[in-house]
Amino acid sequence: MSEKINNDDVSSKVSVLNCIDLSNPNTQHSVTLLKQACLDSGFFYVTNHGISDELIEQVFGESKKLFNLPLDDKMKLLRNFKHRGYTPMLDETLDPLNQLHGDYKEGYYIGVEVPEDDPKGDKPFYGPNVWPDSERFPGWKETMEKFHQAALEVSRKVARIIALALDLDENFFDKPEMLGEPIATLRLLHYEGRYSDPGKGLYGCGAHSDFGLITLLLTDNVVGLQICKDRDAKPQVWEYVPPMKGAFIVNLGDMLERWSNCIFKSTLHRVLVNGQERFSIAYFVEPSHDCLVECLPSCKSENNPPKFPPINCAAYLGQRYKDTHADLKIYNKQQT
Repeated sequence: MSEKINNDDVSSKVSVLNCIDLSNPNTQHSVTLLKQACLDSGFFYVTNHGISDELIEQVFGESKKLFNLPLDDKMKLLRNFKHRGYTPMLDETLDPLNQLHGDYKEGYYIGVEVPEDDPKGDKPFYGPNVWPDSERFPGWKETMEKFHQAALEVSRKVARIIALALDLDENFFDKPEMLGEPIATLRLLHYEGRYSDPGKGLYGCGAHSDFGLITLLLTDNVVGLQICKDRDAKPQVWEYVPPMKGAFIVNLGDMLERWSNCIFKSTLHRVLVNGQERFSIAYFVEPSHDCLVECLPSCKSENNPPKFPPINCAAYLGQRYKDTHADLKIYNKQQT
């Protein structure tokens, strides 16, 4: 469904998304709404998720403090080879065929905290996080860790509804190799007050689909996110997704599309900025490093065989990050 909107910020189609209330005791109703959303757009809202407005406001507040630092200070927190830390403007190019430059956004990655001496720390997406100085940012680390854990619980609740929608056991994604030991990454995002111009290849965030299982997104009240339900349409039709205060915008990722044999789609999306500063909080949820992502039994048949070969989660993610992020060596050269 979609409708027209016209105001100072937006003059375009706006997508009307289903809303999943996690406090609703009628699980079947939630399953029906989610399944409709997954078949239509791959995007939906989640409300009554259990994370307080106070904590959400704290995360946005701490995010703004970090991004307000001088660039030289932020570059001291530059992301490492495990994708922890600061990503500068133009670091990421999600749609190289259509983008003149990288994305006009800066970000900050926070993953599952694993000490260096822990055997799990050898895994590509596990290890210690890069934290700003605790004296300069008191409580910053604690706020982010608290939100990271809370968002993971929300993700597990959503995954249980997805499992039921795919005719699986409710706890299918709770297995250790799935979300028992997930690769879960919190990313703080800041878009400068620039203007996007698709005709010139200028985007806040280039068109892409997410890599993993699902993504949870919180935004401020500045409109910018757009979705394209049919990536093969000529021309493509883009619809805005308006923010809903306190609600997560949830979308499906490429791994779920592979699992479901394209029954559920990982939808193309992008961000256009309109001269206003914009902040958002993304939480990317992937299964464990060693998980083999292959077509689910409930999603294949003799007449509908698997469309994709099995893939290893860590190897797949590693390649996708490599394809979309700048080589860290360029920053080393700039600093020498």
